[in-house]
Amino acid sequence: MHPRRPRLTPAIADVRRGVRASLAVVGEGRLVLVALSGGPDSLALAAATAFEAPRAGLRAGAIVIDHGLQEGSADVAAQAARQASELGLDPVVVRRVEVASGGGPEAAARAARYAGLAAVAAELAASAVLLGHTLDDQAETVLLGLARGSGPRSLAGMAPRAELPPATAEGRQIHAPGGHEGEFGVPHDAIALVRPLLGLRRTTTVQACADAGLEPWDDPHNTDAAYSRVRVRHDVLPVLERELGPGVAEALARTAEQLREDADALDTFALEQIEELAEPAEAGLSLPVAALAANPPALRHRLIRLAVAAEFGRSLSRAHTLEIARLVDDWHGQDALHLPGVRVERTGGRIHFSAAGHEGDEE
Repeated sequence: MHPRRPRLTPAIADVRRGVRASLAVVGEGRLVLVALSGGPDSLALAAATAFEAPRAGLRAGAIVIDHGLQEGSADVAAQAARQASELGLDPVVVRRVEVASGGGPEAAARAARYAGLAAVAAELAASAVLLGHTLDDQAETVLLGLARGSGPRSLAGMAPRAELPPATAEGRQIHAPGGHEGEFGVPHDAIALVRPLLGLRRTTTVQACADAGLEPWDDPHNTDAAYSRVRVRHDVLPVLERELGPGVAEALARTAEQLREDADALDTFALEQIEELAEPAEAGLSLPVAALAANPPALRHRLIRLAVAAEFGRSLSRAHTLEIARLVDDWHGQDALHLPGVRVERTGGRIHFSAAGHEGDEE
């Protein structure tokens, strides 16, 4: 079936413009994949990518992730795959994933989704996966991070471009504190996660679908108040817009961009320093107290978090980070700290990080 050729409207033009700018940095001839749920954001993205990719010398396909969390999810995935094919995307892959039980359902579904995207992209040797997050999603992410007190990396929201190591990659990577966004130490052949629509409102993607004659799927989870993001979307943001005036979402997105610039710079400084300062130690590594003390708290805390994340694959809480920092700036002979997965002590002018359970450490 031939791809749809809708008339050009302002909404369709805006979505295409965002995709065009994102594809400009992808090497010619490479394969890009749209993460397609069938909702208005990802469907508008798929249509724009089908139009723009060939003009950029790229091949474009789609990945449809079936989380299996709702009755009829396989039918929804199949419909999204049909829409992708009708738009001219090829290949189109539907992948069923298993969502782990326990913990937050949103986080578990997100982890399963990203793992599925990485696996399919690696299998197809794709260079990039395009995600349909909009400015509204960014504003919601910032508000959720603010409510949780998660710190500047969380408030920096989602990056327009991030790197996800292929699912088949081996070996430990050094990650920036704060999660999968803005990771350091990623191999050159990593898969790019690109968000072309972060500058657009959700109303634009909905209108683009309507203008193109596309019928998006309405996910019932998007109106289920059991999810915190839904409450932010339907209750919190509208109240802020009403009480503070229009433009709140845009202001939150600008704040995220500024914080991301600052956080990226500080993380880069921390990575450069830790490569010079860290020394191997039995069952771990160590950092010099003098160098840690010479840094302002923002860098000192990043060095501590980066050391633990790189060596032990653990993410330190703010409270645990401050406990370790006290071994540097409030030292009075404290005993070793026994934190989840890691033992930390100050000896001989250095802070030693070792695996929990080493040398009689209690599990």
